Amino acid sequence: MKAALVAEYRKFVSTRMWWVLLIAMVGYLAFIGAVLAFSMTAEDAMNRPVLLSGGDLARSIYALTSPIGYVFALVIGSLAVTGEFRHKTITASLLVEPRRGILLSAKLIAGIPIGALYGILGTLAVVATVAPILAILGDGAFLGDGSTIEVIALSMLVMVLWTAMGVAFGAVVSNQVAAIVILLAFTQLVEPIARIALGSFDVTTSVSKFLPGSAADALVGTTFFASMGEGASDLLPQWAGAVVMLVYIAAFAVVGRLTTLRRDVA
Repeated sequence: MKAALVAEYRKFVSTRMWWVLLIAMVGYLAFIGAVLAFSMTAEDAMNRPVLLSGGDLARSIYALTSPIGYVFALVIGSLAVTGEFRHKTITASLLVEPRRGILLSAKLIAGIPIGALYGILGTLAVVATVAPILAILGDGAFLGDGSTIEVIALSMLVMVLWTAMGVAFGAVVSNQVAAIVILLAFTQLVEPIARIALGSFDVTTSVSKFLPGSAADALVGTTFFASMGEGASDLLPQWAGAVVMLVYIAAFAVVGRLTTLRRDVA
């Protein structure tokens, strides 16, 4: 297992893709965070109605890493599996480690430091750009508040789970192009629309709580969608959010092991 872990970690960091996506994510999050902080504080200064203010506003923006940046973690995670099939290295990997469950487990664990790095740098980028704007134009940065520190820490942690989910999803959809297209479509279009649409009706609002993004927001303890009317009361408890995310990861991993990693490879 140790040898498999070392090998899988080296596969993660031996190409340029991990740091190219990391730089893109950091820049994107910093930009979106600054724009959102400025627009929300500007609306408040102009006496326009805002849904959040003070610490609630600060925490919802600091938590941007997951709802905005999770696509990067999912994609880099999926490449751990889909890249093997695209470049035909899966054969060599299975010759070295024929136990396919061990191979998949090693990929999942090897993604932990990558996900942690994405979470730390992504969240720090948001805080570094948002805090000064909130301190100057808003009610303060609230960086000394315990609830805010908790949100920032959990925003870093949740990216580890997103990376693991990406690895597990890549085991289900091993075609690299198809996996990336599905992840982009789901994260940028399907889930955001589904969360707003399902949350608009009493009959379906409970369903929206179990979507992956909603579960991640529940774990963090706040949501970016609060600016559109969804608050913490619309989320699962933190422990339930963590459980739902782990269930998604386990389900994808089991399906991938029983389908993609069960087939013969040339």
